[in-house]
Amino acid sequence: MNPYVPIVVMVCVAALMAIAGLVISNLTGPKRYNSAKVDQYESGLQPTPGASGGGRVPIKYYLVAMTFIIFDIEVVFLYPWAVAHGALGWFGLIAIMTFLALITIPFVYEWRRGGFEWD
Repeated sequence: MNPYVPIVVMVCVAALMAIAGLVISNLTGPKRYNSAKVDQYESGLQPTPGASGGGRVPIKYYLVAMTFIIFDIEVVFLYPWAVAHGALGWFGLIAIMTFLALITIPFVYEWRRGGFEWD
């Protein structure tokens, strides 16, 4: 027997359960819509009106989001290095220090510019 057969079966069963749950909830769920149900939701507060003509979204929101993603990626790269640092030797140390410098320099630059202040 192929060793991947149980994995394929498990993925198929999971996909079938997910699709069946969506179909059943769509068929049996209530269909009563009112203004409160279709209104936008912002953490329990009334949604703020947007600026006329669309307006501009402050770039700081996106900078914080991108910084969060960058540090998540940094952690993903640091875990394998931490596990195998003994086998990598000096090359691994220089590579990870270069990687950390390339991540840290833009972060410090943005921090000094005040990109993370919310006023």
